[in-house]
Amino acid sequence: MDFTLSPEQTALVDSVTKLAEREFGPKAYTRTEFAWDSLKVLAENELTGLTLPVELGGQGASLLDAVLVMMAITKVCPHSADAFQAANFGAIRQVAKFGSDRVKEEVLPRLLAGEALVTAGMSEPDAGSALTDLRTSARYDGDDVVLNGQKIWNSHGPDATHSVVWCRFGPTSRDIGAVLVPFDSPGFSRGKRELHMSGESHCQLYFEECRVPREYVLADQGALGKMLSIFGVERMGNASRALALAEFAYEGAVEHAKVRKAFGKDLCEFQGLQWKFADMRVQLDAARMLLFRAVANADAGAPDSTEAAIAKLYSNQTAFTVANEALQVFGASGYSQEFPYEYIVRRTRGWMIAGGSVEILKNTIAGSIFGRRFDQRAGASK
Repeated sequence: MDFTLSPEQTALVDSVTKLAEREFGPKAYTRTEFAWDSLKVLAENELTGLTLPVELGGQGASLLDAVLVMMAITKVCPHSADAFQAANFGAIRQVAKFGSDRVKEEVLPRLLAGEALVTAGMSEPDAGSALTDLRTSARYDGDDVVLNGQKIWNSHGPDATHSVVWCRFGPTSRDIGAVLVPFDSPGFSRGKRELHMSGESHCQLYFEECRVPREYVLADQGALGKMLSIFGVERMGNASRALALAEFAYEGAVEHAKVRKAFGKDLCEFQGLQWKFADMRVQLDAARMLLFRAVANADAGAPDSTEAAIAKLYSNQTAFTVANEALQVFGASGYSQEFPYEYIVRRTRGWMIAGGSVEILKNTIAGSIFGRRFDQRAGASK
């Protein structure tokens, strides 16, 4: 078991860091909309579809390579990392894995070229973590599929060109599937641009007899489990972003503690702060090891939902804790928008909800421990 990066991986991190500092650094922490220019730079440098097969236009790289690139970009510009997430860890993977030949010919190349952006349309007013409660419906009508319903909390929805819309083709959970909806489809509309606490844009999506070609169905009846199987990879992308921002905040706080003086001596000379930094270091190292374990096993062809849940849970919790502690080290400066630390606290807090809340992750882990799935619904049998 080797805990060091290979020379090739070290070189990859170095080259991506230099690219990010040159191309993304000048606009870091200033963006209010999706970083289309960053997405284009990623495409030009073959950093989109990094883990997708070469025959689909991807780079055929390992998942660990993608995680390392994600962390390197995030440390420089988290908004540019949003673009990397969308082009590597997000709904693009569902398009690549489950899309028809037509979808792979018409849409996937545009996503990889940085010309299009796909979101995940899952949450609804009455269906969030309980995905099987969703009400957005789909029915076949000749050569089309017709959707009716509403989606909320669509990150990057105001800027996207497509969405993988989760919907039901019938009344049972086995009837839940997904359709790739181009945003120029008849019967589609979206609500106003709104902002998460982190500054990320989102909007609502509306489908009123929205017609999409039948070939744009990614999965229909009986495919829910198959679609959910790739969520572990997306969660690793989420975990790596959170961990990278926490490491950035920690490193900044370390340097600050070396030079900032209080009561006539450097902050780092106070034992209370020494213990605080020791705790942060242990938590960050543990989170990184859990993340890399999940990634290594996924690269071996055996992505494990429990290991992915453990990695995301601990990385999310650690990231928020470390970011908050780092802000405290900076005092009032950390709370000011002149520095990135208050943003990092806001951003890491959001990832404790997005992509699988910490409570849902704990349910997944508990189910693995006891070898059974626990139904959380009211009235469920014990």
